[in-house]
Amino acid sequence: MTTTEASADASKSAAIRARLDHPVIDSDGHYMEFQPAYLDFLKEVAGAGALRQFEKTPFSGALGSEWYEASAAERSRKRLTRPPWWTYPARNTLDRATATLPKLLYERLDQFGLDMSILYPSTGLGMASHGDAELRPAMCRALNTMTSRIYHDYRDRLMPVAQIPMHTPQEAIAEMEYAVKTLGMKAILMPSYVLRPRSDGQGAWYDTFCIDSEYDYDPVWAKCIELKIAPTFHSSTLGLGPRNSVSNFSYNHIGHFATSSEALCKAMFIGGVTRRFPDLRMAFLEGGAAWACNLYSDLIGHWSKRNAGYIQEINPENIDREQFLELCRQYGGPLVEGRLQDEKSTNLAVYRNMDGPRSEDPSQLDDFARCGIRRAQDIKDLFVPNFYFGCEADDPMNVWAFDSAKNPYGARLRVIFGSDIGHWDVPDMRGVTAEAWERVEEGHISEQDFKEFVFLNPIELWTHTNPDFFKGMVVEEAVRKARAAR
Repeated sequence: MTTTEASADASKSAAIRARLDHPVIDSDGHYMEFQPAYLDFLKEVAGAGALRQFEKTPFSGALGSEWYEASAAERSRKRLTRPPWWTYPARNTLDRATATLPKLLYERLDQFGLDMSILYPSTGLGMASHGDAELRPAMCRALNTMTSRIYHDYRDRLMPVAQIPMHTPQEAIAEMEYAVKTLGMKAILMPSYVLRPRSDGQGAWYDTFCIDSEYDYDPVWAKCIELKIAPTFHSSTLGLGPRNSVSNFSYNHIGHFATSSEALCKAMFIGGVTRRFPDLRMAFLEGGAAWACNLYSDLIGHWSKRNAGYIQEINPENIDREQFLELCRQYGGPLVEGRLQDEKSTNLAVYRNMDGPRSEDPSQLDDFARCGIRRAQDIKDLFVPNFYFGCEADDPMNVWAFDSAKNPYGARLRVIFGSDIGHWDVPDMRGVTAEAWERVEEGHISEQDFKEFVFLNPIELWTHTNPDFFKGMVVEEAVRKARAAR
């Protein structure tokens, strides 16, 4: 849907909402931080010294970008990533102000066809990943304190998330405790990974908390259940790996949220988190569902060919040497002639031809040991209920998640609607619900599928560990009835 179409039919989202027999829950809207207010909260939380340190971070907007200051030749030589630019509404000044001012957003929700919105930061998205061990938790604490206060009068329809740093389990638990118990927040945002320096000084590595991590993060997942919160993840991979074009932002941006989500979701599953914490529900936002369908299928495919039993089929020690050599004599011809005469050459031909002369530790042969997979069906049972996938209105691949005929074992992945209002890819906030409804109009999903997308799946995510998540909100009664009926 273009800006012109949305503007010409500004009431379409509201009209669609009016015909539905259920609310529309937005599980991923965005607010734009009003920085003068944020600076006051940062000073309140951490003092004037933190303000001075903040001015040295990219979040302040005061620093010039190295990319902009470099010549084209320097950008190429240093492989400086083309940074984002012009990423918020501008000509549509009303939407720009709407993303900044809680009262205005609250008053306009009906125009968007939304009953409520769970709100995430914009410039603050990366604060929990900042490298300074003192400033990082201070910035998160200030952001959480600010949003809990400025949205307090609008909490029946707007719910800001708490930003949780994850460099150590201790700092994560401390901020979760504060956000939930002191600030009364019900939803949280965590980074998908922590970028850590290698101990040999040669670059960095990506810690996804569940496999080969520097820390044991099980206490964090246990604390989520104790505090009745479902972690959500929403991290950038701009500039990392192949997303490092020096000239093209779109090249760097396409798929980057899905990349960070795929890495963490895969680690969560293979690392056995959903086996050890079956009640843990989590959401990976703004990357759509196509990657999740592919990952789900890939996990089944890999387990089928590399499980603890089948792996012995490709153990080179199980080669029948006599049969192999006999076949070489029968069919090898010039390829093997004169090359099968002694023990050294035959061992070379039989054992070293791809696998190498190495033996493996038997305890390391089952890549799925942590999640205790015994049959392929177990993968569905440990994947589908625990993972939710945030999908924007304009993503045509959302429909894959509902396709039980194509997803293995008839799975329907649990997708949740995320409007992304407040960012550049929403040209008119009034168009988001109508744009999501287009999949119904096109015949790709049913009205029941749409209901799951915008209402029933969000209910399952947010209330599984916290039945009171929607208490006091405009959707409370509809949620109560829906839960009673399921």
